[in-house]
Amino acid sequence: MSALPHAAPAPQPTPGPKVRSGRIDLFLRFPRLRWLAERRWFQFAVVLPNLGLFLLFLSAGLFGTPVGNRNIIIVFVWILWWFLLISALVPFTSRIWCTVCPFPFFGEWAQRRALVQVRAVDPKKKKGGPGVVIGRNRYFGKNLKWPKALSNIWLQNIGFLALCTFSALFLTRPIVSVIVLGSLFVIATVLHLVYRQRTFCSYVCPVSGFLSLFSMASMTEVRPRDLDVCQTCTDKGCLAGSDKGWGCPWLIYPSKLERNNYCGLCMECVKACPHGNMTVNLRPFLSDGWLKGYDESYKAFIMLSLALAYSVIYLGPWAFLKDWANIAEKHDWAGFFTYAGALWALALVVLPGTYYLVVRLGRSLAGAPAGTTAPPTKDVFLGFAHPLVPLGLLAWVAFSFPLMLVNGSYILQVLSDPFGWGWDLFHTAHVAWTPVVPWWTPYIQVALLLTGLFFALRSGARHARRLFPGGARALRAFAPVALLLGGIVAGFFTLYVG
Repeated sequence: MSALPHAAPAPQPTPGPKVRSGRIDLFLRFPRLRWLAERRWFQFAVVLPNLGLFLLFLSAGLFGTPVGNRNIIIVFVWILWWFLLISALVPFTSRIWCTVCPFPFFGEWAQRRALVQVRAVDPKKKKGGPGVVIGRNRYFGKNLKWPKALSNIWLQNIGFLALCTFSALFLTRPIVSVIVLGSLFVIATVLHLVYRQRTFCSYVCPVSGFLSLFSMASMTEVRPRDLDVCQTCTDKGCLAGSDKGWGCPWLIYPSKLERNNYCGLCMECVKACPHGNMTVNLRPFLSDGWLKGYDESYKAFIMLSLALAYSVIYLGPWAFLKDWANIAEKHDWAGFFTYAGALWALALVVLPGTYYLVVRLGRSLAGAPAGTTAPPTKDVFLGFAHPLVPLGLLAWVAFSFPLMLVNGSYILQVLSDPFGWGWDLFHTAHVAWTPVVPWWTPYIQVALLLTGLFFALRSGARHARRLFPGGARALRAFAPVALLLGGIVAGFFTLYVG
C-alpha cells in the first residue's frame, strides 16, 4: 500500500440543500450515511463478504451435487439474487450491485496495489516512479485506453443475449454456472491489467449492460448537490482523484452526471470532492428521461424480448418450447437452433424493426407545419424507445415474481445443505417444496404490467410533446407507438392470465 500525504480536514458539505424538485438529499437527511460513504474502507467492507459468498458458490458448483435445485449456486444466484436484483435493488437503489460486485476485486487490487488506501501523487511531481499516473493517482499495469469504436454497450448487448440463449443450462447445471461466473472473474482481472480503471464494468460485463438501462428508472442517484460549486471548482477531484479518493473508476465526470447509466455507486467522488458537494438523492421513479444511442435502445429491445420469450418458454403451456431451450437434457439440436434463431431474430430484428416502422408511421402522421421540418427519425426513434425502460423493467419483475413464489422453499433447503451433501446446518434442509400463494400470481403480474404500461405511456407522451409541439401533433405521433405498447402488454396478459 502507498503512503498518503498528510490528510487535510474532511470537507464540509455545501450549504443547501440546492436539489432539484422532487429530490431528497439523503446525506443531509442522514449524516451518518455520508460519514459511511466517506470511509476509505467502505467498499472493501461490502465487497469482501460478497467475494466470500461467490467463492462458496463456485466451490458448491465444482464439488457439490449436480442436481440444480439442491445446489446453492443455482438457487442463490439464479433464483434469489436475480429476483432481488431485478425486483428491489435496481428499481430502488440503482446500480448498488456494482458497489458490492466481486468480479473486479482481484483486477482492481492488482491495478491499484492497494485494498483500501489511495495512491496519491503530487501534481508537481508526476514524472518518475513506478506505474502510470492518471490525474492525481498512480496505477499499475498497462492502463491502455479502451478502443473508441467499442466505447458503447454493444459488446454487453451481444454478450448478455448470448448468455441468455443458454439460460436452461444455468438453471439446471451447476458446472455451467461455475464456468460463466469464473470466466467473469478471469476476464475482469485480465482487462484491469491491460486497460484503465473499470473498463470491464463499463463496456464488457454482461450484467452491467442491463443495470445501465434499468438504473434510469431507479429512485436513487449520485449527483452534485450544488451545480454552481462544480462550475467554479478548479480542483476537479471527482475526476482527477485526490489523496482521499481515486479518480472516477467508471471514467465519467461525476460533477456533470445527468443519468444513472454509467455510475457504479463506488462513492469515490464523494470521498475525492474537496467541497463535499457530491451526494446521494432519493428521487421519483423514472427520472432519467432519454436514451443516448442505438446501443442503449437495443438493450431495451433485448430485455423486453427476453422477458417475453422466457414467459412463453418457462411459464407458458407449450412444453415442447421448453424442451427446445433445454439442450442439455433433451439434446434436440434442431429444436435448440430453432429456438435460438427465433430468440435472436425477435430481439435484434423483429421487435426493433416493428418499432422502427411504427415510429416512422407516427412521425408521418404528425406531419410538419408549413416552413418547418419534422424532427430527425433517429431522435424520434430514441425518444419513443425510452418507454421500453419502465415497461421492460416491470415485465421482468412480473416474470421473476412467480418464479420466486414457486421456488422460494429451495432457498431454505440449500441454506442448510449448500453442497447437497446431506447437511442440515439450520434445520431447514428438509423443508417441503411449498409454492407461496400461487393463486395471487396473475393478479400481481397484471398489476406490475399495468404499472409498467402507465410509466411507458407517460414517458412516450412527454417525448411526443417535446419532439412535436402542439397537442394534436404529439398525439398523432405517439398514437401508433402507444398502440404497439398496449399490444405487447396484452400479449403478456394472454400468457399470464389467459
